[in-house]
Amino acid sequence: MSLNLYLLRHGETEASLSGGYCGRLDPDLTEAGHEMAHDFAEAYQEHSWSAVYVSPLLRTRSTAAPICRLTGLDMRLRDGLRELDYGCWEGKSPAEVEREYHDDYLHWLADPGWNAPTAGERGIDVAQRALGVLAEIQAEHASGNVLVISHKATLRLLLCSLMGIDVGSYRDRVNVLVASVAVVEFGTHGPLLVRLGDRSHLRSVLRERPGT
Repeated sequence: MSLNLYLLRHGETEASLSGGYCGRLDPDLTEAGHEMAHDFAEAYQEHSWSAVYVSPLLRTRSTAAPICRLTGLDMRLRDGLRELDYGCWEGKSPAEVEREYHDDYLHWLADPGWNAPTAGERGIDVAQRALGVLAEIQAEHASGNVLVISHKATLRLLLCSLMGIDVGSYRDRVNVLVASVAVVEFGTHGPLLVRLGDRSHLRSVLRERPGT
């Protein structure tokens, strides 16, 4: 049996609804976000999980809580799974950032892999710390199903790194919707992306909500 990595983005937050930058800010899920976490847990509770690795931020811990409660598994909190640090842009909308940090914003849009938000974190650095968690997972779990619960930018950067996509293109090449699942299978030929953007576990009224 191969190692199957299930990458789950946290449920809905006010920031995911507004489109504002919310890297190291620590809001909880909305009511709908908590329902998304519940729906995932209900759909996947009978899955044979080996472990659950979680970003330590509140929105990811709240997403992990129902599945951990139903399966009896502990959350393995890892700083390497935190969201990208947006620095001075935290809590601001893209329009505000473009107005207040115009040059930095343009550089970041051109190549967010190697250019950081003002006083923030480069995409390449996020990818490296997330890959460090993956190395830990692979060292401990040669096979089985491992759940990773993290954030939009972090998961996009990790997926690009695994798929051989330039991390500077992560915002243009991979989309990770709120409460969606991507599955990567590690076989004899390396990582294989077998699922992306799956929200079939959500009730229809939640699938219709914005997933940005």
